[in-house]
Amino acid sequence: MHAGRTLHKNKELIGTQKTEYDSGTFKSAAGALAITLVFAIYNGFLGMRHASLWHGTICAYYIILVILRGTIIIAERMIPRSKDIDVSVNTVYQKISFLLLILNCSLVLPVSLMVMQKTPVSMTLTPAIAIAVYTTYKVAKASVNLVRRRISTNNLARLLRTITFIDALVSILTLQNTLIIAASDGDGLKLMPLTAISSLVVWVVILLLSAGEIRNGIRQRKSRK
Repeated sequence: MHAGRTLHKNKELIGTQKTEYDSGTFKSAAGALAITLVFAIYNGFLGMRHASLWHGTICAYYIILVILRGTIIIAERMIPRSKDIDVSVNTVYQKISFLLLILNCSLVLPVSLMVMQKTPVSMTLTPAIAIAVYTTYKVAKASVNLVRRRISTNNLARLLRTITFIDALVSILTLQNTLIIAASDGDGLKLMPLTAISSLVVWVVILLLSAGEIRNGIRQRKSRK
């Protein structure tokens, strides 16, 4: 009897930890959404002011990212009012996972511009290193959360962690471009083959993550039939 009560308490504790972790995910996503919106406005302004294709494409990427995160956060608040919560969660999950395809498509042009060194970046090595440190932290944190998403009981929280990791991978690409330009003294074209390979690898990883989420959405839809 005592062992049974202990097991029950342990299950309740684990359930509480999962709920708190999912809640923290949505709070972090709200902060990330605000930052992403600022980046979208900033790059949109630079794109219009300088007629910059690079800033315009990055602005489009950030806008889609804002829509993805915003939709999930709003859905998380609205779904508890639904008559069938599981159906509502699965429906939102499917729609958002397919929107990831649009996000992937939005990366084609900016990644191509980075490979061809057609991005208007002007930066010395010192701030570039500072950005590298921040990006390393961002990727490490997103990687840990991506692994820990398996313990989540909330599908939307899992999806948010995937999107956060994809955003971190894009940060790696922009960091690579920044470091090459800052350290190459205008001779970065020699590194084009290496840049192309690394960019392709990162983009393929992003595609695989998105495909995985789409597959999960389809699987959930079939399980309801």
